[in-house]
Amino acid sequence: MSILTLQEVRFALAERFAISRGARCEARVVTVSLSDGAHVGRGECVPYARYGESVASVIAQVESLRTALAAGLDRHALQTRLPAGAARNALDCALWDLEAKQRGMPVWALAGLAPPQAQMCAYTLSLDTPAAMREKAARHAERPLLKVKLGGEGDLERLRAVRQGAPQARIIVDANEGWDLSTYRQLAPMLGELGIEMVEQPLPADDDAALAEIPRPLPVCADEACHDRGSLAALQGRCDMINIKLDKSGGLTEALALRELASAAGLRIMVGCMVASSLAMAPALLVAQGAEIVDLDGPLLLARDRDPGLRYDAAGVHPAAPALWG
Repeated sequence: MSILTLQEVRFALAERFAISRGARCEARVVTVSLSDGAHVGRGECVPYARYGESVASVIAQVESLRTALAAGLDRHALQTRLPAGAARNALDCALWDLEAKQRGMPVWALAGLAPPQAQMCAYTLSLDTPAAMREKAARHAERPLLKVKLGGEGDLERLRAVRQGAPQARIIVDANEGWDLSTYRQLAPMLGELGIEMVEQPLPADDDAALAEIPRPLPVCADEACHDRGSLAALQGRCDMINIKLDKSGGLTEALALRELASAAGLRIMVGCMVASSLAMAPALLVAQGAEIVDLDGPLLLARDRDPGLRYDAAGVHPAAPALWG
């Protein structure tokens, strides 16, 4: 039996964060807690309007399973009770955490994984003017990998400015569906000249079939076009990499299965996040073990993270302490 508690939590951001679809100054998350009376498991999700989600809709989805959870609904049965998305993610991760505490063993052991290690993590520069992005790049030039948000007129100028600010940095870019095919054709060759290593979701997810028919001078990573294992068939030939996010896959359970199937299909793996706290990053870090790109910098973008939170240092982002999750 699991007693459910739900809470919306708002985290102020360290600075305004913008992508091609808009800007915000806070992260709104839903925290799910499940208790058996002696142990508490927690999960966190970010409702995302791009996928038709809101805080209210996610809370309603989770609330719809209150009786089932009290009757013993487990993470295996959960997979067919809710669709992939934020609500299932928070519940799935809370159920993993609760089971780990009940059994006195870490989630990685429950899942049959190797002990997790620190992973090098990208740091995101949000969409801004070229001058502002050059200044941000200079401030973060010593980070091992910069991820640059694009998706508007003037993207080439933005990238040149970032490269000026961080001449030695490894850089990947994320257009967040903000380009059309003509823009991609124009910019893709120039990205390579600037030393850009990968472009994430250059075209709208519903209009990216053309990527299978044209040259891709640098790797293309599917993000908005990839949610769970059901997404993979349509992506064949259109991308070289997928971005696994637990808020899209619907939790750790599906994310681990998606990683396995995508790797078997020859797709390279990126593990990313929405802007959220360390509670949301902790389970994603298990999926990120050995991934080619790890982009779990959400807590670094907050004015204040949860306490305790994940540890970030020169070695990357470290696995969670049991007091946080897992």
